[in-house]
Amino acid sequence: MKKIIILAMLSVLTVLPLQAQSYRHSRYYNPRQGRLDYSQRNHRSTYWNNDAYFGFRLGPTFSTVNSDDIYLDGSSIKTGLNAGVAAGFAVVPHTPLYLETGLYYTEKGGKGKVGGDKFTYQLNYLEMPLVMKYRIDIDRDFSIQPFLGGYLACGVGGKIKDFGERSAYSSFSDNPYSFQRFDGGLKTGCGLQFDMFYAEISYDLGLANICHDDFDTSKNSALTLNVGINF
Repeated sequence: MKKIIILAMLSVLTVLPLQAQSYRHSRYYNPRQGRLDYSQRNHRSTYWNNDAYFGFRLGPTFSTVNSDDIYLDGSSIKTGLNAGVAAGFAVVPHTPLYLETGLYYTEKGGKGKVGGDKFTYQLNYLEMPLVMKYRIDIDRDFSIQPFLGGYLACGVGGKIKDFGERSAYSSFSDNPYSFQRFDGGLKTGCGLQFDMFYAEISYDLGLANICHDDFDTSKNSALTLNVGINF
C-alpha cells in the first residue's frame, strides 16, 4: 500500500505542473497563450481564489510514541510517509482567514529498546485535520501562512516488530501491547507559498490515550514536512 501511495502522489505532483498551463488564477497566466508564462510578469490576480483553494501534499513524517509503559514507549524517532489532499475555505469576506481540512495517509510510530532488545511501532492512519489558517502576504508572489487547530485519525494498518522475540503482529488489535485504532490531538504549523507552489512544517501533539491499559497512557507526536501545489 505504501508503494502504491508514493507512486500515485509522485504521479500527481508530476502531472500538476503540466495541468498548471491552464491555471487561470496564477499571476503568471498569459490569457493570450492560455497557459502559464514565466518569461513575463502578469499581475492579473493572485494564486488564491477569493473563496476557496485545493491542494496536494507529500512529505516525510518524524514521529514518536511516548508511553508510561516501558514496553510501549517508542520515544526514538521513526520516519514515515505523509500524503494527501487539502481544501481551504474563506471564513470572513475580504479577510485572508481560512478554514482548512483534508484527508491524509500518514505513517506514525516509534522505536525503542527493552532489556537491550529493539522494537519498532508502525502506526498507519487516515487523518483529517481541521485548522484555522491566516495568510500574511509578503509581496505579490510570496506569503506566510501560520495555522492552528486539531486532527482526528483512524488506524488502517501497521506492524509492531519485536526483534528480541523475532515476532511481528498488527499494531491495531486486542493484544495488550498493541494500540487502539482512533487518535486525535492538536495540530500547529506554518506554510510558505510562492505563487501556486506550497511548503509547510506542522506538528501533531496527540491528546488521546492510544494504548489499551487504563492505568498507563501512550500518545503520538509527529513533525511533518510537506511540499505541494495549491490551485
